[in-house]
Amino acid sequence: MQIETVTEKQRVNAARKLKKMFGGIDYTNMPHCPIRDVMAFVSDKWSTLIILHLGYFPVLRFNELKKKVFGVSNKVLSERLKQLEGDGYVQRTVYPEVPIRVEYNLTDFGHSYLQKLIELTEWAENHKNYVINNRENFKK
Repeated sequence: MQIETVTEKQRVNAARKLKKMFGGIDYTNMPHCPIRDVMAFVSDKWSTLIILHLGYFPVLRFNELKKKVFGVSNKVLSERLKQLEGDGYVQRTVYPEVPIRVEYNLTDFGHSYLQKLIELTEWAENHKNYVINNRENFKK
């Protein structure tokens, strides 16, 4: 597989964006990193899979989501859904029925993140063989 070459223009553009992102930060007086604070949670493997599945299936109940996010425990799924709801990515709708029915779907904000996540997962899919080959060669 041939990897696309990063052009000088792309490098300069990335450097400009990173300077804007990190250039004004006073690391000595910062209690936490605002980027890490947002990205650490939403980019973990379970949250990523939850968002991708809620993007594909517009509305899912807890047990439906658990079946689709293979390997996640009830506890972790519940924790991630609460955090995603609290951060504004996911909407939880409770229906006053017996038994109670709870459905989850992405908010508009969640959909905006989903668009970026799709780009990243497409990149990963397109470059997975490159990474796997490098891993194998590194072990030798």
